[in-house]
Amino acid sequence: MVEYFTERAWLPEGWCADTRLRIAEGNFAEAGFGSTQADAEHLGRFVLPGMPNLHSHAFQRAMAGLAERQTNPDDSFWTWRETMYAFAGRIGPDELRAIAAQLYVEMLKAGYTHVCEFHYLHHRPDGKPYADPAAMSLALIEAARETGIGLTLLPVLYRTGGFDGRPLSERQRRFGFDVDGYLRLVEKLRQMENSRLRVGIALHSLRAVPAEAIRAVLESPLAAGPLHVHVAEQTVEVEECVTMRGARPVEWLLDNAPVDARWCLVHATHMTPEETRRLAESSAVAGLCPTTEANLGDGLFPLQAYRDAGGVFGIGSDSHISVSPIEELRWLEYGQRLISRRRNIAVSESSASVGENLWGDALFGGAQASGTGIGAIEQGARADLIVLDEASPLLAGRDAGNVLDTFLFAGNANLVRHVMVAGEWVVCDGRHRDEENIASRYREAVARIAQD
Repeated sequence: MVEYFTERAWLPEGWCADTRLRIAEGNFAEAGFGSTQADAEHLGRFVLPGMPNLHSHAFQRAMAGLAERQTNPDDSFWTWRETMYAFAGRIGPDELRAIAAQLYVEMLKAGYTHVCEFHYLHHRPDGKPYADPAAMSLALIEAARETGIGLTLLPVLYRTGGFDGRPLSERQRRFGFDVDGYLRLVEKLRQMENSRLRVGIALHSLRAVPAEAIRAVLESPLAAGPLHVHVAEQTVEVEECVTMRGARPVEWLLDNAPVDARWCLVHATHMTPEETRRLAESSAVAGLCPTTEANLGDGLFPLQAYRDAGGVFGIGSDSHISVSPIEELRWLEYGQRLISRRRNIAVSESSASVGENLWGDALFGGAQASGTGIGAIEQGARADLIVLDEASPLLAGRDAGNVLDTFLFAGNANLVRHVMVAGEWVVCDGRHRDEENIASRYREAVARIAQD
């Protein structure tokens, strides 16, 4: 049992003063307020639950900044995708582990303590399996273990090149699995689960997974855990779904699958008001990635209508052109302000603070999407937390009433000082415990990729 004391901790009921935290076997054994410091170690003035990152393609971190030159007057998600495919073709298990480890260090330092890895680089670039079909998945698991971040690994089922059922293209062949082979992979990985590792299921998208394959996966006992899917990210995708399946993507999914709290619908950018209401009522999580959605020109999620309907959402860094929960939440709010030409959109009857609402909602939705007990400082939850840097000038004169608004909306300085995952300190005074070695391996891996 380890004991800590803090002047302010963000508990499920909000900020609580003079809080004692007891941690045993990686979980919170107690989180009580009204305590005195006594012999407990002092953490600082402001302690928050660590933020879950509900959507990541780790390998794309190494290509951030390489797709910002115009290649076509009509550059879009679809032209960016070709650049991404070319980059992905240079990455093997060693490169993936090195890139993911560097990314996970950056996530931890920014305040993410758990990541949902939407993983589709399964095979060799020519589509032939590695000697161990799980080799690329194991690279991600090892990167998470090395860095200390929690991981929900989401192996992806990817079957077709479009809604018309055409075969995978040459660049997509390494993504492909038949349903039986895919389920064998998931079953093998499930045997490795522990307090920091959960294995779920991901359907890449409706265009990449035919209806019969979706049904086969959902009939498996393995579908009891987290279920993630890309949906309605692009208007072209919506139009093709209407043409080929007679319904919009979110509409089709809600009509043809048991969408419930197990599910995370990533992006869900383009929805009608009816789809928005139905998704909110389903209890599924909307997985929002505002910096990537902006970078790719996807569009803006209907946040206000979705929250008004009681919808659950979380945030992810997706392509990692930014690795900051602050920037994701800030631009989630700013996008709504630009649409409505008003300020302070993400508020509620219980709180007028945009920062408190966004942070609290994203904690809840991210934890649900991860399928594990995180996202809260409370008895029984995994002991993930971040300690803010009370010495930062940005927090001067701040108290519990405005510290989260300052954290989210007061510039770009990183205010995260210490980070704990499962009771273990992985970042202290802004530095990860092994960041030099991990950065060195990352540089070597990226240099090899650049020579290919």
